Amino acid sequence: MSSAAPTAPDAAPEQAFRLADQVNRQAWAVRLLAAVRRHRADLLVALICTVVAGWLTHGLWPDPAGRTLALNPEDQALYEWFLAVDARALLGDFSLLTDRLNAPDGVNLMANTTVIALGIVCAPITLLLGAPVTFALLAAANLAGTAVAWYLLFHRAMRVRRFAAALGGGLCGFGPGMISQTNSHLHMTAQWLVPVIVWLVARLLRASDPGPTPPATRAGSDRALRAAPDRRRMLSSAAGLAATVTAQVFIGEEVLFLAAVTLLVMAVSYAVADRDLARRALPNFAGGLAIAAGLALLVLGYPLWFQFAGPQGVADGMFSPAYFSADLSSWWTVSPLSVAGSAESARLTTGPAEYNTFLGLPLLLVTALCAIWVWMGRRRLVLACVVAALAMGALSLGPEVVLGGTRTALPGPYALLAGLPVVDGALPMRFGLALLPIVATLLVLALDKALRSTGRARRLVPLGVVAALLPIFPTPLPTAERPAVPEFITGGHWRQCVHPGGVLVPVPLPTPKEPWPMRWAAAADAGFGLPEGFFIGPYGRGGTAAMGTFKQPTSALLADVARRGDQPVIGDEQRRQAARDADFWGASCVALADDAPHVESLRATLEQLYGPATRIADAWIWRV
Repeated sequence: MSSAAPTAPDAAPEQAFRLADQVNRQAWAVRLLAAVRRHRADLLVALICTVVAGWLTHGLWPDPAGRTLALNPEDQALYEWFLAVDARALLGDFSLLTDRLNAPDGVNLMANTTVIALGIVCAPITLLLGAPVTFALLAAANLAGTAVAWYLLFHRAMRVRRFAAALGGGLCGFGPGMISQTNSHLHMTAQWLVPVIVWLVARLLRASDPGPTPPATRAGSDRALRAAPDRRRMLSSAAGLAATVTAQVFIGEEVLFLAAVTLLVMAVSYAVADRDLARRALPNFAGGLAIAAGLALLVLGYPLWFQFAGPQGVADGMFSPAYFSADLSSWWTVSPLSVAGSAESARLTTGPAEYNTFLGLPLLLVTALCAIWVWMGRRRLVLACVVAALAMGALSLGPEVVLGGTRTALPGPYALLAGLPVVDGALPMRFGLALLPIVATLLVLALDKALRSTGRARRLVPLGVVAALLPIFPTPLPTAERPAVPEFITGGHWRQCVHPGGVLVPVPLPTPKEPWPMRWAAAADAGFGLPEGFFIGPYGRGGTAAMGTFKQPTSALLADVARRGDQPVIGDEQRRQAARDADFWGASCVALADDAPHVESLRATLEQLYGPATRIADAWIWRV
């Protein structure tokens, strides 16, 4: 026998380890399979929501870089640039004041709707596959995620039947306003944390309530025994609320603002309806909210200061409340993006991304009937929902009521809030978005009550709710082809004339109405900066908020050539100004792609301004 042969005692440990690994893997697989079986119904609902979201956005998927949302391509270009800039955090290159746009001043990311948290989380996708792929994924994921989150709140927290919860979640995630906002407004459709906020607020309230005072345990006791609030649950709810609110600020502040206003109205209404609960729970509840606010401010204090008072920050809103007000008749009109909608109804709003109030008459009537039917059983919750719906709907009408496109002499409730800090940054018509979860809650309560009954209501209520929802069932979002980004950018040839982090001047320069050169930067992972562009900055009168910035003389000259095709007379003064503008921008080179409008006129003008051009790939460049 060889001395090198392993003995039984030496071999036993290795064999035991292998057997243990097999047992662990089998146990893990069994646990996973058991979890899937246990939650198969919830997973099925999530799968259906994902399929519906993918179907609604399927027009982007054949080629995300070559397709665009036809109804709002400008904002899509902006958000793809946001995602590219946010993704640079993964490379250690990120600041709340980015120098990758509006050179040399930069852009305050907190003052813009930059979905910073989503951009950082999705950074690997953006850096590997490109910002258009990330945009397409988020457009679908926000719809599905919001629907699933509300479904879980209805089913798990409110304990309603799964069918009722699924319909309610579907309305929250795929309602007219959500579909409309999916036309490039990622910050408005990322609402999947709102149900978590609602759940945490309700959890904090329940933990803050010590309950009714119990009777004395024995006769003659000096003081009645009192139940105590659940301090541990209060603290965990406050901490969770702080974390969720903080995350939502870096996803979409406007959604958080709308949720906060809605919850405030509902809380006050609930307190009025149940004054005993308010007396018992209010001190502890207010203390829990104060703890949540304090914890959140530890993280949000500096970013919020930076947003309003930091470099390139703005402290006011730039949109006119009178212009962005909901038409009263839009409430009983069906959205053009719904199966029963008409293109003519688009005249009742400012654009295809703002069909926030188009619920349709059938849904409004059925919701009102459901509220009346469930009133006796859930009076306080129904009252809170109805009051909040009326308040948010009234605020959506803006400072002056508009009916059928005609301004009336009736002032809207929003006039009472106009000019208040923060409030004037929210568009009045977006208050209408808050009605989707409110209406869904009332429908869910009615459906659950009907499904638990044994009479005719068990059939009639579900049929009525489904019949009211069918007209607003969404249709796929319209998409269109868009020009490819020049090979000069996608092939990395831009590095031959501008070092990473330097400034490239595309011709014509990007503007809020024509931000297309910002796609160049997004395709290059924001590897270079751009002058001017599409953003919110302090360039209005007296440093107020404005869209975009002032055009430099050379930029205005080139924009005029691109628009009209006329070749201007260039003299020494124009050449000196072109040199001053290039120096102001900190530009490394100027680039003109072959697909630019009136490219020959632009090229001749640029050669007179900066001298002979150099050909690189499908672009002409001038080193300045």
